[in-house]
Amino acid sequence: MCNSRSCYHNTCLAVAALMVLLLSGHTNRAMAQVTDHPGFNVSLSEAIQFAKSQNKSVQAVRIEESASGEDRKDAYRAALPTVNVSASYQRFSDLTLFTEGLSHSATGPRKPTPNAAALGVDALFNIYSGGRQRAFQKEQTSRLDLAKVNAEDQSGNIALQTAGQYLDLVRLADLKKYILDQLKRAQTRLKNINTLYKNQKVTKSDVLRAEVMLSNVELSLAQTENDISIANQRLDVLMNVPDSVRLNPTDSAAMPKPGPDSLLQLIERAGISSFSIRNAAENVEIQRARVNGIQSANMPSLAFYTAYGLNYPNYLFFPSVNQAYAVGFVGLKAQYSISSLYQNKSKVAAGKLRVKELELQQQAISDNIVTDVKSYYIKYIEALNRISVNQRSVEQSQVNYRIVTTKYFNQLALLTDLLDADNLLQESRFNLIKAQTDALTIYYHLLYTSGNL
Repeated sequence: MCNSRSCYHNTCLAVAALMVLLLSGHTNRAMAQVTDHPGFNVSLSEAIQFAKSQNKSVQAVRIEESASGEDRKDAYRAALPTVNVSASYQRFSDLTLFTEGLSHSATGPRKPTPNAAALGVDALFNIYSGGRQRAFQKEQTSRLDLAKVNAEDQSGNIALQTAGQYLDLVRLADLKKYILDQLKRAQTRLKNINTLYKNQKVTKSDVLRAEVMLSNVELSLAQTENDISIANQRLDVLMNVPDSVRLNPTDSAAMPKPGPDSLLQLIERAGISSFSIRNAAENVEIQRARVNGIQSANMPSLAFYTAYGLNYPNYLFFPSVNQAYAVGFVGLKAQYSISSLYQNKSKVAAGKLRVKELELQQQAISDNIVTDVKSYYIKYIEALNRISVNQRSVEQSQVNYRIVTTKYFNQLALLTDLLDADNLLQESRFNLIKAQTDALTIYYHLLYTSGNL
């Protein structure tokens, strides 16, 4: 947990970053604040861009990507020579010699000196190890690529969540606008009905029903405002900004939608560009590198090694001489493990079977991704058609409401007919908003599933 100073500092940084993003995206218009709900005006693309860079989950996977990059560097540095420097000093006690068992003993100094010391350096360079080093490097490279794919996947997932939450906020904002319009109609209707009641042209029942209708609309408005507040807080969390920041969507549900033909290329490339498929492909490469590493144990190894050191006293001669000497050597070291012929047999077989398993999983994932992308495409076309149908429904319900309103206040229709017409108009508007936001939600699902978000 952070202290109050660090938390305040992080909050200021997040708000400052949001302001920089918004200012960069609105160079031609001022950052105006809404009068009744002050806050930042944010477009859908800006919200997605900000969340992909500032979300905590995205930052976490970016750190893991950096760590995988360091692991890859370490794998390549492992091919460099191993160099060691050593030093030692010993002071020996007097030497005790026993004769006739332990019954007789004699003590004297250690020859040629009770002191001993050594200082040296040695190096080992691997020349050939059956491809073990290359296999390790390939595995770490694939792990880095996998970390990059995971980072892109997490970033795309957060972008998808942000788009969904933003569109939910848009839906609620448009919903509030229509509820306010309905509230105005209900207030005007109640006022006119009260006038008719005073003139004894309608019964008290109509007044009471109009009042109930007005109360229901007011409750719907309060519920929608609460839903907007909750959706705003969720969007704040995704964008990693303080809960106190109010985000006002500048895009509406009627924003332009891509044509179906423009999505065909995404469908064609989904089998290659999808995050899940790329993830599965990297797992296959990692397992293949592991198999190569296991197989390298069946091969001989060859290494170059050398050492040079200063030693005291001189034990190379007999008897030992009380003097220091320096000597070094260079050589080759060859090694072959005969036991690897039978110890690695099952390991290699198991590794190859796991490669086949991962390849089958990759094919299954590819089939599912292609199916999902095509399904989203079909649903997207359906959503666009639903928008057209609902637009006509809104136009028809508006005409119907005007007709029934005229009939009611001319005593040619019942209040039930008028309220039904009002509810039908409101429902058709809500359905249009839902169809528009659903189409965009499907579009962003299609982008994410195909690996393009």
